[in-house]
Amino acid sequence: MLLIDCPYCGERPEPEFAYGGQAHVARPARPAEASDEAWADYLYFRRNTRGLHAERWRHIRGCGRFFNALRDTRTDHFLGTYKIGAPPPPLADT
Repeated sequence: MLLIDCPYCGERPEPEFAYGGQAHVARPARPAEASDEAWADYLYFRRNTRGLHAERWRHIRGCGRFFNALRDTRTDHFLGTYKIGAPPPPLADT
């Protein structure tokens, strides 16, 4: 069973969580002045990298909070989790 470490509740089984997409996606600075292309980029285009990826997750069957995680998409291994707004954890040699 895959365990995910919620930064608020601790380690829990993966069925308690929901994937929320790529982390650190910035909304256009001036929404009313943004072009259609800028909105399309913000709404639809995400990195789909192979390897280390910063993701947003939600602990839906626990505290209900969102948090960020660093996950290796090749192995499904979580390298660390951190609260929204906090810097990513330092990575050990992986």
